[in-house]
Amino acid sequence: MPKPETHFIDANIPMYAAGGDHPLKSPCVAILEAAAKGKLEVATDAEVLQEILHRYTALNQRIRALEICRLFTEVVPNIFPITSSIVAAALEIHRKTPVLQARDSVHTAVMLSQNIRRIISADRHFDAVPGIVRIDPLKWRG
Repeated sequence: MPKPETHFIDANIPMYAAGGDHPLKSPCVAILEAAAKGKLEVATDAEVLQEILHRYTALNQRIRALEICRLFTEVVPNIFPITSSIVAAALEIHRKTPVLQARDSVHTAVMLSQNIRRIISADRHFDAVPGIVRIDPLKWRG
């Protein structure tokens, strides 16, 4: 089980890091560099990888999708599966937290199941989830 100080890395972090010029690019690169150097304890879930693959494949960038996922899994090797108990918890979270998108309900269920309370994400709707602290990449200080 991860340490309580483990940070869940949302899909938008590697996507902004790999993307073009954007205010979030530099902070997201710095976050992933800190994780790669072991200065930041991180984890993610299989749904984050699916999200990255889906987005870039939909943009007809299949090779880029594979490359970003491969690099991301090198930096964040702690990837939690989506099990039937996670799905059950995600459904309940989704029912109780109408601001969350479907994938984010799954991420929240994974986080809670692993006692992870911090997520690094540009998605502000995580701010509405009780017991979860969102770290905005623009405010992250490594």
